[in-house]
Amino acid sequence: MKLGVVLNEAAGGGRCGRSFQQIRPKLEAEHELVVEATRGPGDGTRAAATLAEAGCDTVMSVGGDGTLFEVINGLVDRHTPPRVALMPLGTGNSFGKDFDLLDADAALAALGRTARPFDVIRVTHDDGVVHYVNLLSVGFAADVGALTNRRFKPVGALGYILAVLVEVTRLAARAFPHDPGKGTDAEPVTLLSFSNTQYTGGDMRMAPFADPTDGAVDLVRIGAMGRRRLLSCFPKLFQGTHVEMEEVSSRPITRCTFAFDQPVEVMLDGEIQVLRLQELEVLPGALELWT
Repeated sequence: MKLGVVLNEAAGGGRCGRSFQQIRPKLEAEHELVVEATRGPGDGTRAAATLAEAGCDTVMSVGGDGTLFEVINGLVDRHTPPRVALMPLGTGNSFGKDFDLLDADAALAALGRTARPFDVIRVTHDDGVVHYVNLLSVGFAADVGALTNRRFKPVGALGYILAVLVEVTRLAARAFPHDPGKGTDAEPVTLLSFSNTQYTGGDMRMAPFADPTDGAVDLVRIGAMGRRRLLSCFPKLFQGTHVEMEEVSSRPITRCTFAFDQPVEVMLDGEIQVLRLQELEVLPGALELWT
């Protein structure tokens, strides 16, 4: 196949670029390879669109969840988008876990094997539209993501845990008015997560019942908690048993509207943006992934 590659050499603390150079000969031996390297924010979206326009049958995201996020946004609105391939060489690589794409060997074996449709989530905000495939979170999770990116990114998955401990010290419940189809919920919460896949932050099972192929996202709502209660919840995130706590609910939805009075920090697939959200909707089976 004609295989386009969007390469984020800086992903995984710089390990991605080095690892890809070892993998590249294997790809070149079997495919017509076109590589576009990213240098800064937005490059992955532009590169994915360029590769699609160049007639690539598949566009491979080489990096982490943030790289895939940009690739998706470069492909999803095309009339006949290329298939997506994933080379999980970043820090968290949460999206691939739901498809057992856990390392380079699994990614190489998946190419050309089975193409599975997966859902993409369209988010409308005051300044435009953006898409995601892993999760959108506001509240505590977004605070942790922002701090991770600012201070702890170089230490990998451990950085997320360090950021959690810091943010617990300044914990405060906030209202994020939203309507998932059963009336507006404006009660203060610890966080809201609209999860298309099970995992976030690497190994945390934020949404243990989520399925990126079921045409829905799982709305995980963690109500107001004190610091000790939240710390007791944190270990449960790795098993997905936090949803058994009385402050936590989880249910599938296909659409949600928002009534925020101002922009807030939003975590989209591990990337932080400041947005005034308007609406979220699921695009069932919008793209296909080699699995």
